[in-house]
Amino acid sequence: MRRIAVLAVAVLLLLPLAGVATADGPAVRLSAAQAGTGGSVTVHGSGWRPRTLLMLLVCGRAAPSRGVIGGTNSCANADGRAVTTDARGAFAKKLPVAEPPVPCPCVVHVATVTGAPAQADAVLDVAGHPVAPLPAEPSGGRLSILSDTRLTGSGSLLTWFGAPPGRTLVFTAGNLGTTPVKDPVFQVGTAHGVFAPQWDDRQWHGTLAPGKKAQIELPVELSAGAHGDYSVSLKYGGKLLAEQPWGVGRPWGVTLFWILLCLVVPAALFRAGMAVVDRVRPRRPAAPSRFRLTRPAPRARTRTRPSKPPPPDSPAAALPWFAPGEAPGGPRSAPHDDSPTRPHDDSPTSRTTPTRKGPT
Repeated sequence: MRRIAVLAVAVLLLLPLAGVATADGPAVRLSAAQAGTGGSVTVHGSGWRPRTLLMLLVCGRAAPSRGVIGGTNSCANADGRAVTTDARGAFAKKLPVAEPPVPCPCVVHVATVTGAPAQADAVLDVAGHPVAPLPAEPSGGRLSILSDTRLTGSGSLLTWFGAPPGRTLVFTAGNLGTTPVKDPVFQVGTAHGVFAPQWDDRQWHGTLAPGKKAQIELPVELSAGAHGDYSVSLKYGGKLLAEQPWGVGRPWGVTLFWILLCLVVPAALFRAGMAVVDRVRPRRPAAPSRFRLTRPAPRARTRTRPSKPPPPDSPAAALPWFAPGEAPGGPRSAPHDDSPTRPHDDSPTSRTTPTRKGPT
């Protein structure tokens, strides 16, 4: 009887610490299994990677066995909290209780923000919030991710010039249901920064028997010219299975193209404009070149007699400064001065220059 009493007391003491996600791996437990809106619970975690950033959310339409149906759209995102694990991979964080946008059953959802994806849920009864049954599981079994997801592939020369970058999402999935899964359709979402992901359907051709696993490869493609920090999300049956970061480099070929375009186009326009101006402006007659070498025309060889100098008394020998009517051939005399102080030259070789006088 004493042992039974001790066990009963231990069970009563451990009841507030509700909700363990998995036996081995990340685990979450709460300080209280029920709380009302405006209250708070303390979330304890263990088994996580050391120094890892986690996000804590109160989510509706969820169960630890099925996860959060609808992803974070079913969670009270505005009242979430972030916490970083210690060196042992444990944490303790106080979380305010808020009503999620969908009915309960509700859980406290803990998931990694960076690094390899990991998550765990703990059941929480939000007092006063409506409760609705969970939607039926999709027929064809239940798939789960058994390994870390990774992106394979690399860019090409066309990607460097702005072509859409593409990768392949590779992961190992297992069928945890009781019926085989044939040609499952996954949802692959790509998100840039803090924006919501854009989802596309990707079908995998094959069959997964119950308890079997297979490596699945799904193509992922971004828009042309995309660059920066992206994240790739994977969903199946409305349940978020994994998230993978993706850093896309800048297409420097596009930048180089625009730089060359800004240099080539103005130069081409300038040359075209100068050609139009050269064609439209009027032409000027070309000036004769001073250094043009022309071949002289041949001259007839004629004998010319050397011209004799005209006699001194002929009119042709008159100098240009003599006035008409003067006798260029008359007697010449050196200029003299009529002043009495200058004596005249009486040499026989000197001549007197006649002077003109009017009629007396």
